[in-house]
Amino acid sequence: MAVFFLAIGAACCLGLGFVLQQHAAQRAPRSDLLHWRLLLDLLKVPEWLAGLTAMVIGLVLSAWALGLGEVSLVEPLLTTNLVFAMALASVLSRQRLGRSGWGGVVLLGLGVTAFILAGDPHSGGAAAGELRHWLVFGVVAGLALLLVSFGRRLPLFEEATVLALAAGLLYGLQDSLTRATANRIDAAGVAAVLHRWEPYAVVALGAVGLLLVQSAFEVAPLRMSLPALTAAQPLAGIVCAVGFLGDQLRVTPGALAWEAAGLLAMVLGVVLIGRHPSLPNACGNGADETAAPPP
Repeated sequence: MAVFFLAIGAACCLGLGFVLQQHAAQRAPRSDLLHWRLLLDLLKVPEWLAGLTAMVIGLVLSAWALGLGEVSLVEPLLTTNLVFAMALASVLSRQRLGRSGWGGVVLLGLGVTAFILAGDPHSGGAAAGELRHWLVFGVVAGLALLLVSFGRRLPLFEEATVLALAAGLLYGLQDSLTRATANRIDAAGVAAVLHRWEPYAVVALGAVGLLLVQSAFEVAPLRMSLPALTAAQPLAGIVCAVGFLGDQLRVTPGALAWEAAGLLAMVLGVVLIGRHPSLPNACGNGADETAAPPP
């Protein structure tokens, strides 16, 4: 229960933080896209700092949850951040959720429940060796790099989605490395962890992910980026947790079918919530989402 409440609390803070950050970032100069000066400029904006504070609190809570529970359990719960983001956006835009909004909430909730109940995520498997660890790390990080490179060739609205996907992959990888760091602290203490690469990778992945997310927030309304971010993070986290942390899921045919159905429902719920009209009206620059982005 502690893991559940910590993860939901983290999702709440992350969702609120994303809304505030995007509301501030979309007013940043386009020349700052994918440059570190974007973060330096945003540090001067009180609204963005409030969003960053909420996000940091969410990250602390999620790290706490990851220290107590399995990544494959915490990650699905973190997808509910989109529900809290839409709730705040709906208040700002004064729009009701309606059928599509509630449908997305129900799908997301059912998907998370189905995956957790069917998969029964638990630890106990043998952690992977260094080779497998680096292989999974390289595949996920390399895919994120390819997405960023591909996104640079797309129009700004489409680029926002691709950048958010890349950030989601990095955040999922970061969550898994956070869990690995917590395991080492429990086993050998803080001093032993300082000689390992994982904690420094956690910081680096967080910084790069933040830059990608803010760049995505800068160039397009929230609905173009947050659903992709929310969908990619748990998928990457679960793959990494099973790949090198030793997390285990039920692998019977029935369980696998329900796990796949749960993941599909989560993704569909995320997409449905992300298409709700409250998100762009509350967080965009007032333009219609189908209009061409400013030069």
